[in-house]
Amino acid sequence: MLERFLKQTSFVSVEDFKKNLHFIIKENFNFAYDVMDVWAEERPDKVALLWTNDKGVEISLTFSEMKKRTDQAASYLQSLGIGRGDMVMLIQKRRLEWWITMLALCKLGAVAIPATHMLTKKDIIYRNNRASVKGIICVGEEYVLEQIQAAMPDSPTVDVLVSIGPMVPEGFHDWNAEIGQAPTFVRPKHSNSNEDTMLMYFTSGTSGEPKMVAHDYLYAMGHLTTGVFWHNLSEDSIHLTVADTGWGKAVWGKLYGQWFAGATVFVYDHEKFDASNMLSQMAKYHVTSFCAPPTVYRFMIREDFSKYDLGALRYCCTAGEALNPAVYAKFEELTGIKLMEGFGQTETTMTLGTMPWMTPKPGSMGMPNPQYDIDLIKPDGTPCEDGEKGEIVVHVGDRKPIGLFKEYYRDEALTREAWHDGIYHTGDVAWRDEDGYYWFEGRIDDVIKSSGYRIGPFEVESALMTHPSVVECAITGVPDNIRGMVVKATVVLSKEWKAKAGDELVKELQNHVKHVTAPYKYPRIIEFVDELPKTISGKIRRVEIRESDKKK
Repeated sequence: MLERFLKQTSFVSVEDFKKNLHFIIKENFNFAYDVMDVWAEERPDKVALLWTNDKGVEISLTFSEMKKRTDQAASYLQSLGIGRGDMVMLIQKRRLEWWITMLALCKLGAVAIPATHMLTKKDIIYRNNRASVKGIICVGEEYVLEQIQAAMPDSPTVDVLVSIGPMVPEGFHDWNAEIGQAPTFVRPKHSNSNEDTMLMYFTSGTSGEPKMVAHDYLYAMGHLTTGVFWHNLSEDSIHLTVADTGWGKAVWGKLYGQWFAGATVFVYDHEKFDASNMLSQMAKYHVTSFCAPPTVYRFMIREDFSKYDLGALRYCCTAGEALNPAVYAKFEELTGIKLMEGFGQTETTMTLGTMPWMTPKPGSMGMPNPQYDIDLIKPDGTPCEDGEKGEIVVHVGDRKPIGLFKEYYRDEALTREAWHDGIYHTGDVAWRDEDGYYWFEGRIDDVIKSSGYRIGPFEVESALMTHPSVVECAITGVPDNIRGMVVKATVVLSKEWKAKAGDELVKELQNHVKHVTAPYKYPRIIEFVDELPKTISGKIRRVEIRESDKKK
């Protein structure tokens, strides 16, 4: 498979990867036809998707069965009037139908808009009208259905509603009852060009309404490096990425790159994350490769690993937030596996990563993926030297890098703000060491300026995480009349320490930070909470903490 899309298919060093990663770009590339259907022809009996849920249901689909189901779904959606360029929002949680629908829409040239099941009426109205959504395919659950129904009077472009069950209210098509009646699928003569929009995500920033990130059909190819090289997958792999399908990380770890490698995508459909249940599933199904945000690892390392046979597990990655070195060290102690960190955004594929031929540095994102021209720049636009903090940017030449987004849909001003003068600005701050490894500092808005010092939240969080009482923490800045800003720590304590929350523990944590990192970085304010505010993807919402502090 890989030789169809890469001039060289394996690499042994950073230099080899940088020099010899070259894509073969097919005209009118379509992931569903050119990857999935080819696997169905060449490896029809190979398991493509192994889906389980927290109720004990298990469904295994081969590449041949995936082709049959996606053809059937594409025909069904055609019968409902869905075709090339139509916007279709998917609110499907981790249901099996999400994978089928994503590929079916790809075959039709329609635009998939994955969304979280936690959207409110207001959220849905905004998305429907901003993107001119034509159809919504959703789980048939009470909350989701109620929000969609309430949004319909203010959503004039939506004319197709489909429920995948169990509930199917009036006005919704019944996926399960109707899909079997679809005629034999006939592939459209021209489903797409490489420049067409294939996928769109609404992504929230620190202010304003969510942005619409539009990706073309080559975006799927951009994730080849994510799955084949960063996740280190092959046809023998059984890979699990922990991500809700409403978040961009789902296509990073549960779809494109994994199937370029011919791996089996393992899915555990669960309502509420529980570290022990996740470990049990990994042991039961012999998961070989695992990827999750640092939050998941923080909770997993507090479990008794002797209860789980993880003998099949060979490779683990993390992304979504910077990884605390203390978590890295504990996971390696428990499993013998070194966590391989990566970095990217909804607007990109993996832009920085720790590859199999690299020695990981705990807490480092790794090195640039050579499909992007990565740099660090200071506020005045000049390049950073090693050790200097700056914004991560992508230099864009005459040809847009494979994997970089097309635009913020219907927002030229916002697109120009982030992408101008041949540079895409990520808004993320990092520094580079003398070996070329990049180290995350935070969002530009997250950096704290206190008494003339610039303090990155991650370095303080990492220091706190080395104290045995701390499960999770978030560092933010609080306005101060004397220092401008002071450092605040919002801390989740382990069960054993919760009864000790108070002034003595505050002092102990402050002194701990002073000994682990530079004393000026210590948190002058510490607040103990039961949980941190997070996005559906598991990222800590520091902006929510800051907003809450303003109201106090």
